[in-house]
Amino acid sequence: MDHVLKALPGPMAQFLGNMLTGDGDSARSQRGAITAFAIRVASAGILFFSHVLLARWLGTFEFGVYTYVWVWVTVIGTMCSLGFGTTVVRFVPEYLAHGKLDQARGFLRAARGISLGTGVICAVVGLAALQIGDGWYDKTYKVPFSLAMLCLPAFAMTDFQDGVGRSQSWIALALAPPYIVRPIALLCLIGLAVLVGWDQDAETAMFALVFAVWLTAIMQYGLQRHHMAGVIPPGGRAYQLKLWMIVSLPVLLLEGFTLVMMNMDVLLLELYVDPDQIAIYFATARTITLISFVHFAVTAAVMPRFATLHANGDTASIRGLLNQARLWTLLPSLAGAAGLVVLGKPVLWLFGSDFTAGYPLMFILAAGLLARAAVGPTQGLLVVTGHQNKTAMILSGSVVANIALNLTLIPQFGLAGAASATSIAYGVEALALYLVAQHAFNTSGRSEVAGDTS
Repeated sequence: MDHVLKALPGPMAQFLGNMLTGDGDSARSQRGAITAFAIRVASAGILFFSHVLLARWLGTFEFGVYTYVWVWVTVIGTMCSLGFGTTVVRFVPEYLAHGKLDQARGFLRAARGISLGTGVICAVVGLAALQIGDGWYDKTYKVPFSLAMLCLPAFAMTDFQDGVGRSQSWIALALAPPYIVRPIALLCLIGLAVLVGWDQDAETAMFALVFAVWLTAIMQYGLQRHHMAGVIPPGGRAYQLKLWMIVSLPVLLLEGFTLVMMNMDVLLLELYVDPDQIAIYFATARTITLISFVHFAVTAAVMPRFATLHANGDTASIRGLLNQARLWTLLPSLAGAAGLVVLGKPVLWLFGSDFTAGYPLMFILAAGLLARAAVGPTQGLLVVTGHQNKTAMILSGSVVANIALNLTLIPQFGLAGAASATSIAYGVEALALYLVAQHAFNTSGRSEVAGDTS
């Protein structure tokens, strides 16, 4: 191992050496980041394989219906946790560190209840809207969307429980259920349905999804409750709902911007194209997006270091680490994009012969993803150093640009218009983040990050 580390650049060798052999909090955090990345990579493989099988089983049209509905479940279900899936990582460790067990128990009970309750409310409202608004939408989606509404409470609870696991560094317990167990359960249930003779359509897939989402949520809840009993013994509860909501709602806003940026192209395509075209776009976009896991890994690895350097006021080191992190993100992303583009047609053919029509979109989408890779973990850096308001403004502006571009380009250019709109929006976001970071961590060696008053 020593000779491997010696062959790496100094900062990377130091990071890997500390991660593998260190006993401190930083080393444990780094190992947790690698565990998280490993799970996400495994999940990407499982999801890719499951999407290929689904596309083959369902056919292009029904797969398009399923994927469109699933994107809505992902967006609404994540929003239903109201930001508590992220703020639990702050509040519970803080309460435990100060011996405030009543507040910790109160937060867990309230946040889980709010997440589940919001999911129920959204499900009821969604089902009512589907009935009242009958005729406002394509009837093809009515039953799949009705079934999708039943997923929302469990999806929201799983999103919150993901945060609970991360708050205790139970990375596998946090990520494995939604990213590994759920897609495997979905595949098994759909396979069973096909074997017993159910129709191979989006409705069957959504029935399987409802069971998979609830099964995952209940299993994860039981395991976490067992583990948490050893950390927080039974006792009274104290509630600070006003504080928790004040902190969580801005996080919800940031998460909402991110979700919209990631999914707006698919959501708006339904206004102009048939489900089979949505299927082709979805398969192409999710395939080329595999390169974004490099961005995820580098960001997870360097964020604790950025926070430490900021606390010490070491702006020069922040600039140096950011420059290195940009290279660590961009170069592997370039290699990954090149590989996926070269193999693009055979990979898309796995979904079905119709899906190779999406191959030209890979080049367009890759440009936007590489623009994000070029600025590396700049967004995360700005958030942990007190520029969250400016970051939110950039993300909101990018979302508006994304929506406007999609509505302008899709009617004229179809799938290529959606891909172009997304890539341009990513480029605008990357440029804005870069300029703000350059201003915040200026060459004078002084950072203005005492607080974000924008």
